[in-house]
Amino acid sequence: MRRLILLRHAKALPTSPEGDRARVLAERGRADAERAGKWLRAHAIAPDMALVSDSARTRETAEIVLRELGRVPHVRVDPKLYHAEPWGLLRAIRSAPQGCRTVLLIGHNPGVAELAEALAGGGERDALRLMEAGFPTAAMAVFTFDHEWTELGEQTGRLERFVTARSLREAAAPD
Repeated sequence: MRRLILLRHAKALPTSPEGDRARVLAERGRADAERAGKWLRAHAIAPDMALVSDSARTRETAEIVLRELGRVPHVRVDPKLYHAEPWGLLRAIRSAPQGCRTVLLIGHNPGVAELAEALAGGGERDALRLMEAGFPTAAMAVFTFDHEWTELGEQTGRLERFVTARSLREAAAPD
């Protein structure tokens, strides 16, 4: 079994003098990325490899999430993932070494959301419903596959979980 985590970067500042690629995380985004990493650790979901867009906000999201996991997998920062189309993202995932059991991809919308929708051949009903409602910043879709990475394609995945930053903030809020 293979596991794929699609993570949209956390909330970023709206602009940067150096352009869109240089936008860094907002304070809320840093906190959301930390919660995402803690959620992955609490659910024992540890990637063997992280595929990360080269934008500042995706690299910062990756750094925070992976720090919370307590171990750093192999990280591949790829400029081709910056605002990539879904099939460009899928090509990157298909290139993961066969020894990898779990891959984390951190990218941008609309590509991440469109890829998640395309991969979902079934899954947990509430997770599917939540994902179809939108894929906000710092949201994670966790898929399982019975295929090799090279065989991933439309409707080959089972959506196990869909977690949003809002749901993690609400879970962490005192009663």
